Amino acid sequence: MSASPAQIEGTLARETNWWGAFVIGLAGTILVIGLVGYALVALGGFAIVLFAVLTGVGVILCFCLAELAAAFPERAGGLPSYAFETFKPLGDNVARHVGGLSSWGYWLGWFTVAPINAYLAAIYLNDLLGISSSSTFGPISSSFGSIVAVEDFVTAFIILLVMFVPCWLGIRLGATFATVLGIGSIIPLLLLVLLPFFKPSTIDFGRLDGLGLPEGVASSWQLILGWAFIFTWTVLAMEAAACYIGECREPARDAKIAMTAEGLFGLFIYLSVPIMLLVVLGAEGLTALGTADAPFFGDASGLFNGYVAAIFGASTFWKWFIGLALILALLLSVLNAVMGASRGLWQNAHDGILPRSFGRTNAHGSPSTAMLFSLVCSALVLTVGSPLQIYVFSNMGYLFSAAMAMVGYGIFRARRNDMERPLRMPAFMGPLGLLLGVGLLALWLVGGYVASDYAVGAGYEWLFWVGLILLALYLPLTMWRKVEDRKMGTVEYSRAAGD
Repeated sequence: MSASPAQIEGTLARETNWWGAFVIGLAGTILVIGLVGYALVALGGFAIVLFAVLTGVGVILCFCLAELAAAFPERAGGLPSYAFETFKPLGDNVARHVGGLSSWGYWLGWFTVAPINAYLAAIYLNDLLGISSSSTFGPISSSFGSIVAVEDFVTAFIILLVMFVPCWLGIRLGATFATVLGIGSIIPLLLLVLLPFFKPSTIDFGRLDGLGLPEGVASSWQLILGWAFIFTWTVLAMEAAACYIGECREPARDAKIAMTAEGLFGLFIYLSVPIMLLVVLGAEGLTALGTADAPFFGDASGLFNGYVAAIFGASTFWKWFIGLALILALLLSVLNAVMGASRGLWQNAHDGILPRSFGRTNAHGSPSTAMLFSLVCSALVLTVGSPLQIYVFSNMGYLFSAAMAMVGYGIFRARRNDMERPLRMPAFMGPLGLLLGVGLLALWLVGGYVASDYAVGAGYEWLFWVGLILLALYLPLTMWRKVEDRKMGTVEYSRAAGD
């Protein structure tokens, strides 16, 4: 049997186009369903202001990445992989370590999406099927993790394994799965935005309350920065499409289309969904979704079921419609989390930064070792059972990576602007990207520390330090690679068969 090109060269297969990158990247946009309820309950109409500002930053990030993807079409892994090139004017060592730390941080931010959303999908699926919890385990400690139903854990683990299959079998099959899941989740999400217009009496823009904070909530810089930090884990995630540009057949052409479409569509979704939820439900409607004994905090299933019930009344049809739409959206996010983050590890192994094993591909041109690593780590995180705690330490990796990408873009435009490339953004984008990157870095440092007070509760600032410690694990990994290089007598990644 002859080996495939991927086996011989150790490269990723170029078997998709802008559409494949776009639909897989929709997994980032769909993350709005998990955030919007918590944001509206905590911030009221002011949540829409944060959505507008931070999603605008996400759109600019997509435009910056479109140019970088066109300039470096051979690079896989998306957002973090470009730092290896953009920081080169500051020295090769700076570029290596900023690139390596960015990829590790990006993986830390994205791989956790898989266990979080597999767990939520399992809860919604078991609820639809009427599967009740007979036993539980956890939490890991009195201050870390939460109680997990065994049935939900088993279902979530099965979801991880099932979604791993198309990831393993290559980008073509992965894009096909993403198309099915994307259509199955985006169409219902669009319908949810449009449904109130079929019954205009349910719409009251006065419920936006002037885009201010809810009654009894005092404004403070800690509140704004803490929630802004929490938002960025979601509203910047439409950049995920960039992870697959290096596997497009015409990456320079496809980068512009995929990233522009992803950014603009993301802006529409991130603004329209919270606006329509609030004009239909309002503060009173959100409160009514809970009870005195069990207040409503923002769960997506309760939120969207209550939203549709406020328009058409409760029914079995709408319960299944909402439930299946949420499950499909969550499955798409699981698919992207395993596929996308792993590609950054693969690229860094070929850059000579992370261990060589991450650079291996299977017969289908997928980064096999990196994806297996993501799967195992996802299964471990699944035992935590507390999505909100995971958000905080996970975003300490993701937001750092996003900040470095924008700082790197600013450096690229200032120091390597003469480089020929098929796509060039306006001149002001360079300074703007640098400014926004520095701003995101400040938000990462300050907002990351105070965010746990709002996402989890008082006394959880230690999650900030957990995130920094996990990010610092980059150091032993890159030292491991140096040991490997000394043993092999070369820093180059061999692409020979079997390496």
